[in-house]
Amino acid sequence: MGALVLDSGSQDHTVEFARSWGAQVIERPWTDFVDARRYALAQVRTPWAFMLDADEALDDVLRDAILRAGEDVDAYRMYRTTYFCGKPMRQWSREPLIRLFKPDRVRLQAFPAGGGSAALHERWIGDGPVRDLEGTLLHYSYPDVATYRAKYDRYTSAEAAGLPRSLPRAFAETAKAALRFGHLLLVRGALLDGWRGVYVAYRSALYPAVVAWKAMR
Repeated sequence: MGALVLDSGSQDHTVEFARSWGAQVIERPWTDFVDARRYALAQVRTPWAFMLDADEALDDVLRDAILRAGEDVDAYRMYRTTYFCGKPMRQWSREPLIRLFKPDRVRLQAFPAGGGSAALHERWIGDGPVRDLEGTLLHYSYPDVATYRAKYDRYTSAEAAGLPRSLPRAFAETAKAALRFGHLLLVRGALLDGWRGVYVAYRSALYPAVVAWKAMR
């Protein structure tokens, strides 16, 4: 089993560190998330592939579960929890993701949160047998508020570029924001995460509306 690292112009020591640990490194200009993942998968020559982003890590339980995984299914589903400002967010917990799979038994599909055709929020889909793995995939995507806001702005702009202009959609998504906010606070438990949870819930509730209004520009 070997490691394959696809690097799209990182400015840190990613390439140096990866090569020092014996990984095969491919440097390729950035296109989009879907194209990059499909390209990386096309380079895999092993019977199984496990995809891990640079801002993700495995807890001990998930690591051991992967090592014990059998080969009688086509893919394995694991559950991801995303951190914000150093804390796990309840509304971002237990997100089901297929990440361990037979390369020829899955396909990649984008699921833009605001609709449209943006190549964002992509997921691997398996039509054959899929089994769950114990443990947690840890997602350290937002170390601070500035990082979150920058990514939020980048993603909403990308989604807006793939969305048709529609004033009714913009008003409708704005009207639904309050309901989404309440659901995230009370049902998804964001209120229990203090100011972090309230902030993320507020921004998440507005996300489709922000996309729709940006598309009007």
